[in-house]
Amino acid sequence: MIKIKNIHKTFDDMEILKNINFDVEEGTFLSLIGPSGCGKSTLINIIAGLEKATSGQVTVDDAEVKGTHTDRIMVFQNAALFPWLNVYDNITFGLKNICKNPDEIREKTEDILRKVHLSKFKNYYPYQLSGGMKQRVSIARSLVMNPRILLMDEPFSALDEQTRMLLHDELQQIWMETKKTIIFVTHNIREAVKLSNRVIIMGTRPGRIVDDIKIELSYPRQVADPNLTYMEEKIYKILKVEIEKVAREELGDEYSIKENSLSRDYNNTMGGGI
Repeated sequence: MIKIKNIHKTFDDMEILKNINFDVEEGTFLSLIGPSGCGKSTLINIIAGLEKATSGQVTVDDAEVKGTHTDRIMVFQNAALFPWLNVYDNITFGLKNICKNPDEIREKTEDILRKVHLSKFKNYYPYQLSGGMKQRVSIARSLVMNPRILLMDEPFSALDEQTRMLLHDELQQIWMETKKTIIFVTHNIREAVKLSNRVIIMGTRPGRIVDDIKIELSYPRQVADPNLTYMEEKIYKILKVEIEKVAREELGDEYSIKENSLSRDYNNTMGGGI
């Protein structure tokens, strides 16, 4: 179990996160959603051990997180592949540091290549891949390490909609098969609802937890499911309040002119760019 206890984070005199408390049971697919600047990425970096909280504590099975570890692996928005290595070698790069058996490395890598549908492309180099394929390699590189916890910071935000939908289905299938604990940062309401069994909504400036919603719907999920639409509407209504706070702060007197401009297309990013 992951426990986030009384996390506060400040940069200089700016309070980024305030009094963040929640637990994550093993096997949960949890999404963090909120306006830009609410500290989602900062929080997931603290959980990963890439940043330190100003105060508070993150524990995994009662052991305090004091740095990075192979039981917690991050997938970033940018695939960050090594351009001089092909797909196969990019995936095995980290694995070779913890496994010295060539047969085991090959078996694990071939298995994960099949899971992300890249077996035919294992000898390709990053410049030969589409954006979606690069991100699949990034996910495969993380999964092949067999982490207990997969941390994903807006991994699909730079992709076109068709590619994003395809990767949603693939990630959903991988989670159903592996039951990894996943913490997933997104601005996209539909993405959060389709993938997650729990969504934490964060408020802005300083970042804090506004609501914690369970998505108790069966998998695999389809975007046309009216139950998903209902949950999207529920999250939208809560999140809209936080987005409007940001808009009022940044637009001031002009906000009254634009206050009806927030889109109800939950497939778009909610608060992105604000």
